[in-house]
Amino acid sequence: MNETRRAYLKRINVVLDYIETNLDADLSLEGLSKKAHYSPYHFHRVFSIVVGEKLNEFVNRKRIERIASILLVDQNITLKNLAYRYGFNSANSFSRAFKKYYGASPTKFKSEGKKILSKIGIVPFSLENYICSIGNIKQWMKMNAQIAIKELPELKLASISNIGEFDKAGKMFQRLMEWGAQKKVLSTTDFKAITIYHDNPNVTQPSKVRFSTCITIRKDINADGAIRQLNLKKGIYAVGHFEIKAEEISTAWKNMCVWVLENGYEFKDGDFFEMYHNDHRTHPEQKIILDICIPLEKTDNIKPEETNAVDFSAHKDGTPLCGKKLDYHQLIDYMKEVRTFFHKEYDTSFKLGNIYKGNPEFSYFSLTTAGLKRQKLKFVIILNHKMMNFSICLSGQNKQIRKKYWQMFKGSNWNKYHLAESIDDSLSIIDQTIVEKPDFNNKKNLTEQIEKEALKFIKNIIDLLE
Repeated sequence: MNETRRAYLKRINVVLDYIETNLDADLSLEGLSKKAHYSPYHFHRVFSIVVGEKLNEFVNRKRIERIASILLVDQNITLKNLAYRYGFNSANSFSRAFKKYYGASPTKFKSEGKKILSKIGIVPFSLENYICSIGNIKQWMKMNAQIAIKELPELKLASISNIGEFDKAGKMFQRLMEWGAQKKVLSTTDFKAITIYHDNPNVTQPSKVRFSTCITIRKDINADGAIRQLNLKKGIYAVGHFEIKAEEISTAWKNMCVWVLENGYEFKDGDFFEMYHNDHRTHPEQKIILDICIPLEKTDNIKPEETNAVDFSAHKDGTPLCGKKLDYHQLIDYMKEVRTFFHKEYDTSFKLGNIYKGNPEFSYFSLTTAGLKRQKLKFVIILNHKMMNFSICLSGQNKQIRKKYWQMFKGSNWNKYHLAESIDDSLSIIDQTIVEKPDFNNKKNLTEQIEKEALKFIKNIIDLLE
């Protein structure tokens, strides 16, 4: 990218951010050109080249889309007040501009907005469309989502923005990663990859939706061509955790909106975004593990950190887990503590694998010895998030190894531990539950219990193999 284009992108992005957060302010050519440090003539030409729309067309479209978003959810607001609030000098000029974008007057849109949008190829979110299948939605969410109301901290991000070309998101993330590694600004302790949506797809044509791919950074940066800093503001969000295929993401977003409305929360005008936790190409089923984050107004019924979809406070048989609620992230944090304990205490005995976090229903890490490694075997400590228990199993590096040892155990009369029913759909050869009802209120005792039972299993299996 030559220096001239880098300068164009750097300055135009500043203006785009300003426009999107100040649609009810003065957005004249003269004022915006000053923010870009260009003459009005030069700024107007550069803006058209970079954005693909003339400045006045872009500003008018953004304002009208904002008004359309408001009309979809608030039937009582007056059109005259909206028009003047968002910079239109007369009702006639507002009506002409609105009709240009949506093919109908604002008065007609106010009563038939969803029907009008559908005719021009935009499918707006409508709670009415989902009422008849609300039971199915709740069941889908129960099976696929963990939802909590959380207060998220401010996030410092490096970002690249684009308009409409969602197929380029992968390359945009790759470019950010390479740039961040080169500049040594990546957040290594709590790295996150995020997509922010700056437009409402309920009123904006997909080809016009502006979005930003982002990665977390550990310090402030200066804009570098298309790459610039964005800060996600601290706030209250409905956070839905999903493990789904790419084609299900749209369904997840719509169902999250239903969930917000069904639970009596109010949407806030802010950044709607996705946060990714894996590379779907490495997932056994090519699924994406992500959080969908929807900003909420802070109202009396908001209770941050309250998990609403999946409650870990009860065991499968209804037995309370010592009154302790743990969500997915807290369970992962505890697994990190267990792994750290084994690493400190048994560093010379075992080589430990990383914690697997690719499935919201369970997490695990492996332990192996030099002797087991030669046999291509390993032990795995597993936390089942759904059944809420800890287990340990003997596993192998591949299916062929697992099958070999599974057949060996199956052909013997040794039945001290549970043998997997089939090796086809199991990573386990032989396994044992080591903690049935974990008490997370006393982590020290719980870790000691895991240690004691795991070592007993490991010793018995190694003695047998030897």
